[in-house]
Amino acid sequence: MDLAEWVSHFRALHERAKNGTLGDAETRDYEAGRDALTRALVTAQGLTRQPGQSPREALRIARVLQVDLASRVRQERLATSELSLGGFSARMARAPAPDEELTATLKVPGTEPISAPVKVAGVKAQPGFVLVSFSFHRLEKSAAARFEMAIFDHVLAQVSI
Repeated sequence: MDLAEWVSHFRALHERAKNGTLGDAETRDYEAGRDALTRALVTAQGLTRQPGQSPREALRIARVLQVDLASRVRQERLATSELSLGGFSARMARAPAPDEELTATLKVPGTEPISAPVKVAGVKAQPGFVLVSFSFHRLEKSAAARFEMAIFDHVLAQVSI
């Protein structure tokens, strides 16, 4: 099977996975395909994985999603700049305190909003703003599955063969 055929086959499996119509063997093929595609993308991006981190956890995509960030002292609407299974980054005027208890609600097209506690994972000062990386803390399994599906929707939308 050449690359174009593989991508076409994988897209079909992805759509069936979204609809929950995969059989056991197809589910195994789909999972293997997601792993293979992710490994290729992580390699192409030149990302370094942390010890114990899977390629799917390391994958980063550039995607703008609306995020409502809330705590006892703030209520802000942000736009993501990057997404991964572990969290997201967004530009802010001022970074939250490292110990601030935050909840993020991401508006993901095609599914219910995904809400989870988040922690500040990193801050990079830029001229006029700070880029804040947030990591999910206790993301529910069903929300993680919906989020990963949305990430692969975006990845497949970018692949043109």
